[in-house]
Amino acid sequence: MAFLCINGLTFFLTYSIFSAVLGMLQFGYNTGVINAPEKNIENFMKDVYKDRYGEDISEEFIQQLYSVAVSIFAIGGMLGGFSGGWMANRFGRKGGLLLNNVLGISGACLMGFTKVSHSYEMLFLGRFIIGVNCGLNTSLVPMYISEIAPLNLRGGLGTVNQLAVTVGLLLSQVLGIEQILGTNDGWPILLGLAICPAILQLILLPVCPESPRYLLITKQWEEEARRALRRLRASGSVDEDIEEMRAEERAQQAESHISTMELICSSTLRPPLIIGIVMQLSQQFSGINAVFYYSTSLFMSSGLTEESAKFATIGIGAIMVVMTLVSIPLMDRTGRRTLHLYGLGGMFIFSIFITISFLIKEMIDWMSYLSVVATLGFVVFFAVGPGSIPWMITAELFSQGPRPSAMAIAVLVNWMANFVVGIGFPSMKTALDNYTFLPFSVFLAIFWIFTYKKVPETKNKTFEEILALFRHNNGRSMLNCTNSLEPQSMNSGIEHAALMVSEEKTQHDSLFGTTSFSLTVEGMGPYPLSDSTNLLGPTSATYSRVGAGVAGSSSCYTNYGTNMQTPVPNRKCYYDESDYGRDDNFRRHSAHGRMSYSPYFGRKYVVVSKQQQQPQQQPQRSQSLDQD
Repeated sequence: MAFLCINGLTFFLTYSIFSAVLGMLQFGYNTGVINAPEKNIENFMKDVYKDRYGEDISEEFIQQLYSVAVSIFAIGGMLGGFSGGWMANRFGRKGGLLLNNVLGISGACLMGFTKVSHSYEMLFLGRFIIGVNCGLNTSLVPMYISEIAPLNLRGGLGTVNQLAVTVGLLLSQVLGIEQILGTNDGWPILLGLAICPAILQLILLPVCPESPRYLLITKQWEEEARRALRRLRASGSVDEDIEEMRAEERAQQAESHISTMELICSSTLRPPLIIGIVMQLSQQFSGINAVFYYSTSLFMSSGLTEESAKFATIGIGAIMVVMTLVSIPLMDRTGRRTLHLYGLGGMFIFSIFITISFLIKEMIDWMSYLSVVATLGFVVFFAVGPGSIPWMITAELFSQGPRPSAMAIAVLVNWMANFVVGIGFPSMKTALDNYTFLPFSVFLAIFWIFTYKKVPETKNKTFEEILALFRHNNGRSMLNCTNSLEPQSMNSGIEHAALMVSEEKTQHDSLFGTTSFSLTVEGMGPYPLSDSTNLLGPTSATYSRVGAGVAGSSSCYTNYGTNMQTPVPNRKCYYDESDYGRDDNFRRHSAHGRMSYSPYFGRKYVVVSKQQQQPQQQPQRSQSLDQD
């Protein structure tokens, strides 16, 4: 973990991250644990069925029962992932993780006592509950880690989540070999070992602090937040972190929350939402979970012995761990879209090789080893692209307002597709035999074409730049933020505004237009808005300085009307920032959004807002600039 050993990674922060990331290890473990003991579990189900009904169970029905045991985990994950946000806000990040371990212990106990109870229904229930536990972990753990990490470590520490998943996956595959727990007597212990991460987290996590962001922003407990930060940073100076959180709180307040139904019904937000959904489908319908859930049986059907198949499965887990580490620098050097195209293309090629190896395995003895190599290559390219990029792009396509709803839909779609693959693959394998991976090849080709044609590159792009990549059919820019939810009916009254900057040296600015005026940005065109629509009262311009122990703000109010008859004034505000540092921000807030200008030291600028109509009276400013 040398890439993380930089300024800010204290011992207590490392301890807290380790304690939290056990939840992601739990997720990886339970994803892979069902794979190796497939035959042992099927034999158990056959024995239970014969004892109950006095007759042998058909092979087709036993495959259906096993696929239920596999895929019901995804149903639980869907429920847990979708409710993670509510639990985080209701009980806190740390509190939610602690409560979630009750589910982890319950599910592990049910799975561990399945054979003793002589009931495969207990296995189904245990898998479902542990699925809910893992779904909650996929929401709570990344949230907690990102909120306790300092800004300079947040990106690097985010990769720890995926690394813990792959380590858990590898651990389950190693323990599942016949020499350890992959036997008729050992498989219940193998499944029951899921209790270990839950108990370990219950022991370690209570010492850790609650998320400072949750304490400050959600609960408004500043002193408790400062106390938590002092422990995490091993420093008494935490003012900078507090100010950063306050700035985040102000930014969240500037954008109103978008509900899931509003997101789905919005014509302007629909294209990026469709891209996010297809990206999630490209992860699951690529066929990777067919490999994670059923690789042992796949390798056996290609001609390997059961023992060799289990060792080949361990190779998949090891490849995932290595490629997760390798892909970390690739994320920064290569674009998201480019990596995703490489990943999908490589998976497509190796899925064809897998099909070829299945078709000619009877003719050539060593062809079974080609299927192993092809499957490992398939996993390598998954780790390069579709493994993590769909989550990154989905988050980057949306601004703060609609992002929570967009991510909730993405979690739901991802787990639902996971369930479809888990429940449907055994039947598809029976029906298609040697052509089992052909449907995945078709899906991969479709997803590659879609990514090439529709998915924008988001690397090193601000939200404002990403906005310009989406266009309506009529040529208007499609804004993926709350500002874009403009009314369908628009009258002829259009408000025009321009930002004129007078400064010592020219700087290219990125302006985030709001629906309360028409903004023309070079290369992006005008963003119109009806003057007759509800502008929700006054609009304010604020000037603020945060950090370095200096604070100051100025504002001027202009009360815009709601129809063409309402007089609207000219407004002209001068700001001299020569007394402030480089981190100064000028923000124009409205009821619908904001635009920002970040100047350099010692510059002056003028904001002028002009209307088609002249004002009849000048409204009072809410606060005098001289007072600041």
